[in-house]
Amino acid sequence: MAHIALDVRFINSGTGTYAVKLLDYLQKLDTENDYSLIVLEKDKDYYRPTNPRFTIRTVPYKAYSLSEQIGFLNYLNALKPDLVHFCMPQQPVLYRGKKVTTIHDLTLLHTYNSDKNWFMYHFKQFLARFVFKYTGRSSKRIITISNHTKKDFLEHTHGPSDKIVMIYEAGEAHPGTLRPYETPFSRFIMYVGQQPDYKNIRRLGEAHQQLLESDPELGLVLVGRLNEPAKRNKAYFKQMGFTNIHFTDFIPDSQRDWLFTKATAYVFPSLMEGFGLPPLEAMAYGLPVISSNASCMPEILGDAAIYFDPKDVTDMAYVIGVTINNPVTLKDMQEKGYDQVKKYSWEKMAKETLEVYRDALKS
Repeated sequence: MAHIALDVRFINSGTGTYAVKLLDYLQKLDTENDYSLIVLEKDKDYYRPTNPRFTIRTVPYKAYSLSEQIGFLNYLNALKPDLVHFCMPQQPVLYRGKKVTTIHDLTLLHTYNSDKNWFMYHFKQFLARFVFKYTGRSSKRIITISNHTKKDFLEHTHGPSDKIVMIYEAGEAHPGTLRPYETPFSRFIMYVGQQPDYKNIRRLGEAHQQLLESDPELGLVLVGRLNEPAKRNKAYFKQMGFTNIHFTDFIPDSQRDWLFTKATAYVFPSLMEGFGLPPLEAMAYGLPVISSNASCMPEILGDAAIYFDPKDVTDMAYVIGVTINNPVTLKDMQEKGYDQVKKYSWEKMAKETLEVYRDALKS
């Protein structure tokens, strides 16, 4: 029996689904080991384990902070786990215990978000370059969530490829009752997620306005918390005089998923992703997906999506328009989407991750 610590300080964030699904299935799969689930103090009640061998432990140490490097280091040294799984690359660089690290993407190295403080963002990028390289050398195993991320990580770290294990995430429909969410539109396309610059939402808005010239009733619904980046996009659209665009702000999954069942198509304009979970979730509900051809998206979505150049607004508008106005194409995409989702499994992800733990503990 081993004591495994999971650093899931990001569990209540955009990538928290990964942590939640991993924990859900590890509790069912692992009958041997004890687990410490490390979360931020503010999230102590966010996740409640059902297995008594899984214990929530709270810390105040935020990512990319001095307290992470000193306080979190001391905390882990006192905890003395046999293995730590850092479910994000942020970690105390002086920690010398056995560890596994998950790399979701290298977006921080490739992008700049205009809503952030310029100096602090670039300082964080500087730290991240060091952390990625250090992680590649010091971790027993590296988990990446797509081959695209694996390749990107190797190009930036020049580390040994035999340490890297690629384990896909999954997308699924969520059981439970769907709750209606009323939009101003009888027909609409939608996007779900955060809206930093690399998500490319302004170009999506511009493409949508082109579509209105021939399809004046078409709406664009942007689902997600109305945080600072979303507010900036909303103000930009208003300044430009854009119409038929609706920001939902935060809505529960039951309403988000109801929108999946009512939209004409899901559009994913992102310039960079590590896996791209929302398009697969849309497919699970039978919603056709029209996606950027950048980054990992063709790898994850295969021939179940139709693709456009995310930096070409005219191409984006053309591909969306041709697709949503062809009922035969939409039906074919729906069937392909159902098949594509079946290729991925959260349970399989957890099983493969557990094997990584066992391998790392033996090494």
